[in-house]
Amino acid sequence: MTGGLHHVELWVPDLAGAIRPWGWLFTELGWTPFQDWPGGRSWRRDGTYVVLEQSPALSGPRHDRLAPGLNHLAFTAGPPAEVDRLHTAAPEHGWSPMFAGRYPHAGGPESYAAYLEDAWGYEVELVGR
Repeated sequence: MTGGLHHVELWVPDLAGAIRPWGWLFTELGWTPFQDWPGGRSWRRDGTYVVLEQSPALSGPRHDRLAPGLNHLAFTAGPPAEVDRLHTAAPEHGWSPMFAGRYPHAGGPESYAAYLEDAWGYEVELVGR
């Protein structure tokens, strides 16, 4: 499909550590392992894939979502009950809930989503539909 998102590559400072939260999340959302090499891992769904790579060219040990660049990745997570399930289970798998006092409407009164952050500052939004 012309114009569709092909892939996203996230450079992570600790590949082994990042695989735990991201691998759990991708599996829960129906993504499957795609590529695996010493410096990286990827998961694919419907022709799009996401790469986690530990590059020797990293300029720092942590992602800053408030700096210019990527703020977060948003995934459709299913009905509100599924968002709730993932939100509840996420801390056991290396994710920290964000905006806890405003869950599940941190994105506004019409939204239903969980916002999670990993140990390196990457944020995901799990959107209910």
